[in-house]
Amino acid sequence: MRDAVATGSLRVGIRVATAAHGRFMERSAEDLGDLVQRGYRFAYSLTHDAGRADDLLQDGWLAVLRARGPWTVAYLFTAIRSRFIDECRRDTLIPFVPLDTDALGDIEDPAPTAAGSAPSAAVDRAAVDRLLGALRPEERAVLYLTDVEDFTAQQIADLFGWPRGTVLSLAHRARRKLRDSGLQRPGATA
Repeated sequence: MRDAVATGSLRVGIRVATAAHGRFMERSAEDLGDLVQRGYRFAYSLTHDAGRADDLLQDGWLAVLRARGPWTVAYLFTAIRSRFIDECRRDTLIPFVPLDTDALGDIEDPAPTAAGSAPSAAVDRAAVDRLLGALRPEERAVLYLTDVEDFTAQQIADLFGWPRGTVLSLAHRARRKLRDSGLQRPGATA
């Protein structure tokens, strides 16, 4: 047990969780770290909010562990997406309204630009965040999976249970919205 503690808290947490289910699955820390990072980026592409992405990732991992499912990208992404859909349904049934909206206006930017850094980079990031936030969650997910994770349209269709044409349409519409707003993929021509 001392060796497991010395290897890091992530590995210990996963070993304990799998030991409770009566099985041990050896994965390298790099493999698990990569899977966690990919899961977080996918959750963030759905929610466009860091806190909600953390919650979705945690709920997705719990679902994978409870179901004793495989530790694969497809299984984790499906669990995260299912939790996201449940959250959206719950939000439509029970609208959550902040108690004090005036306090939100007093919050400052946690990362001010350093002297000498280009302020246009911060403006560009804000513009990108605003434009991606305007896309539907399905469009953001398809863009993320195609452009960041290099999934094919067929892989995304199999992952979500959609027809391949739906995936292609979502990707095309999302890219058209970004292009019409002036934002393009790197290397893309107008």
